[in-house]
Amino acid sequence: MDDLKTRLKDHARKAGFAGMGVCRPDAVPELPARLQAFVDAGMHGQMGWMADRMHWRADPAALWPEARSVIMLAEVYTPDHDPLAVLGQKDRAAISVYAQNKDYHDVVKKRLKSLGRWLIDQVAGAEIKVFVDTAPVMEKPLAQAAGLGWQGKHTNLLSRDLGNWFFLGAIFTTVDLEPDAAEVSHCGSCTACLDICPTAAFPAPYRLDARRCISYLTIEHKGPVDKDLRPLMGNRIYGCDDCLAVCPWNKFAVAGRDVRLAARDDLIAPPLADLAALDDAGFRARFAGSPIKRIGRDRFVRNVAYAIGNSGDPALAPAVSPLLEDADAAVADAAAWAMSSIKED
Repeated sequence: MDDLKTRLKDHARKAGFAGMGVCRPDAVPELPARLQAFVDAGMHGQMGWMADRMHWRADPAALWPEARSVIMLAEVYTPDHDPLAVLGQKDRAAISVYAQNKDYHDVVKKRLKSLGRWLIDQVAGAEIKVFVDTAPVMEKPLAQAAGLGWQGKHTNLLSRDLGNWFFLGAIFTTVDLEPDAAEVSHCGSCTACLDICPTAAFPAPYRLDARRCISYLTIEHKGPVDKDLRPLMGNRIYGCDDCLAVCPWNKFAVAGRDVRLAARDDLIAPPLADLAALDDAGFRARFAGSPIKRIGRDRFVRNVAYAIGNSGDPALAPAVSPLLEDADAAVADAAAWAMSSIKED
């Protein structure tokens, strides 16, 4: 099995993964209590799926009792541009780096399936299940248990070898592989990620209140965003990279290898006026194959209207004024707030 694991790691690298580690499905015994406390405090906001099927999410061993090992893999998407530069361009939209090209779910899952098939070919009777952020699997705690990195003070996974620009994928398998040593935190006294958060979404180091997180507000939150939070969103219309971008460990980040995850030029800093004009068909066409498509045109344009309001630029009024009569109530509300904000400025 030691030889199999060595060959598996080699095959994972050849397949394009930047890192691999192994843990047991029950490697994080404190996970149920941590998740329960998070949900009990209401910090999951509207993400009801975090509370649903909690018995699986909190206990990976219960998700598939036959599994003996969890293989955690890292897929790098390190940007080749400064993701914070766009924040100073008030007439442009800031889109999270991970969403500036193809949907990572599709890219990573194909690679996981290929690696899983290789493993099945090596071990008679082996079975696998692959997961990429679409099932009740807590990838980050499992990845830390597998030695891939540690959950930083911003709750994302960090690595001394990769920085923090990488996706996680998991292969559950019936093959009994030797687990790796768990990683420990190397954040030290650094608070860069906490200090830069525009909405103070971290009530304490290593704790996130999703209800204040811009990634949550722009992607998961349905309906109007609280008026106190709207000005803090700036021109971020899909996700937020601030806490990732300032992490000092990114000096060790490696370049991404898959061109499908490299940023499209038209999504690095697109004009807000162009995005505000998108109808449903235009939205679907522009974001075909992108993770952005999941939130739908209405929520996306709602976010664009908030960004226009935060621009303080009267020249953008013609772009947002047609949305005052939008069929979606949240979009119309956002447009009215944007017009009011522009006039106040």
